[in-house]
Amino acid sequence: MDESCRNARVTVVMPTYNEAANLPRMAEAVLGLPLDGLHLKIVDDSSPDGTGRIAEELAEKYNTDGARRMSVLHRTEKDGLGRAYTAGMSAALEEGAEYVVQMDADGSHPVEAVPRMLDAAVTSGAGLVVGSRYVEGGSLDEDWGVHRVLLSRFANAYARAVLGTRIRDITAGFNLWSALTLRDVDLSSLDSAGYSFQVELKYKAVRAGHDAVEIPIRFEERTEGVSKMTLRTQLESAVVPLRLRFKRDS
Repeated sequence: MDESCRNARVTVVMPTYNEAANLPRMAEAVLGLPLDGLHLKIVDDSSPDGTGRIAEELAEKYNTDGARRMSVLHRTEKDGLGRAYTAGMSAALEEGAEYVVQMDADGSHPVEAVPRMLDAAVTSGAGLVVGSRYVEGGSLDEDWGVHRVLLSRFANAYARAVLGTRIRDITAGFNLWSALTLRDVDLSSLDSAGYSFQVELKYKAVRAGHDAVEIPIRFEERTEGVSKMTLRTQLESAVVPLRLRFKRDS
């Protein structure tokens, strides 16, 4: 890894809701990466299990010797993953991040892939790097049931077909963005509140002329806590591609 990557100002935005069991090990892994300009921003939606308090304690632990390596954004309303990401990513841009990484707090995204994603962005000039399950070399945890695998693959194929995009894992939640791309898209203009935020943001970035590259990752099953995916978010994910296509064609 060259110096431009090592010293780049990278903020990992990690939304949390009831992730008290996972957050300490995730913070240790992220802040242990060999990236001198890395910052971890937790966006907590008033978790009843005390995740927000734990995040503050971890920030105090890691922010030593004048270094601000971790921060916590507390939100009082739980109104969807997309809204949490918008708040965290907007704050990261205001604080001067050159690149912003989206990452789940449950351990499903491989932390060690972040330097590879950054290197891909710097060397290719791409505005978006997707940690992809569905390019050559990508994979899913064997503990995923057949139903979940089929649903995930169908959701990607459906969104790609409706929107006409070449991104194979357009629903992926593990992404690295350049600050320029996020500013061009205008995060405040996004409509999606839930998981479909992932599709809308990628689609609008590509439509704005920014290149996307995908690197393979292995997606792991969470070991602690429960999934936040609900029927409502699944329905939203089905409607959003159609709405985006309608706006494009109208």
